[in-house]
Amino acid sequence: MNADDDVMAIRKLIDDWSAAVRRRDYDGALENRSADILMFDVPPPFQSEGIDAYRKTWGVFFRWMADPPVFNFSDLRVTAGTDVAFATAHG
Repeated sequence: MNADDDVMAIRKLIDDWSAAVRRRDYDGALENRSADILMFDVPPPFQSEGIDAYRKTWGVFFRWMADPPVFNFSDLRVTAGTDVAFATAHG
């Protein structure tokens, strides 16, 4: 893969994840996440360590989320290297 392909692959991961969240799909929201994920987020708990803790944060989020679900990003910027990538966006 070249850098452009990497960026497109990451954008697809983010698009698929966003679509899963809008469907309130736990498995889709957790897809492609490592079992030892370490996530930092704004609402408590501020730190979730491990896939089970990460899954619990989605229960809180899905209960809070209005209908119809809105979970979109704007100004998505992806930088991809051979071993690491970064994405930033406005929610």
